[in-house]
Amino acid sequence: MSKVFVNIGLSLDGYMAPEGMTVENWGRPEYQDWGAKWGALMGWIHNLQYFRENLKLGPGGETGAVNDMIRNTTKRIGANIMGKRMFDAGERAWPEEAPFHTPVYVLTQQKRDPWVRPGGTTFYFINEGPKRAVELARESAGSRDIRISGGANVIQQYLNMVVIDELEIALAPVLFCGGRRLFENLNETGQQFRIDRTIDSSSATHLRYVRR
Repeated sequence: MSKVFVNIGLSLDGYMAPEGMTVENWGRPEYQDWGAKWGALMGWIHNLQYFRENLKLGPGGETGAVNDMIRNTTKRIGANIMGKRMFDAGERAWPEEAPFHTPVYVLTQQKRDPWVRPGGTTFYFINEGPKRAVELARESAGSRDIRISGGANVIQQYLNMVVIDELEIALAPVLFCGGRRLFENLNETGQQFRIDRTIDSSSATHLRYVRR
């Protein structure tokens, strides 16, 4: 059966996204620093060879253990699940060929026809909740795995459902001091994990936890 996993960046103080990182706040001066904070959180990935290759940013880039990790993680994905907030921001920012190349199931109250993008990405808008989304993702993923892409609220829902098999976290040495925190709103009897792997780099520590 496909594994369900999370693969995200996280600030040192536990936030997935800085305060004000929403479509509604783009361009508002009181939230103008969120872009710099996001860049500091995810800067480790931008110069990787495989990341550049996957987004068609041109040749070159860093190789090594982290680059191999990103390649292996990307190639194992057969379907993605995300929340509407993440989709709304991505719809505005992603290139025409969205960087998923799989079916993507978007948890939303909005009814909308599937949105087909070049390169193999199709967004499906799921109104029946997280359980139905993961059922559909398993059907389409086949022998490959399902990534819960975010945001924090969506990951929390799946942690509370006890369906996440692995957590892959890129812990960056940046402090947000506010925003959307990952580990909150969780059941006391939630999932338990053990450390499976760590990879250190100068810009992030890459942690992999597997379900006990």
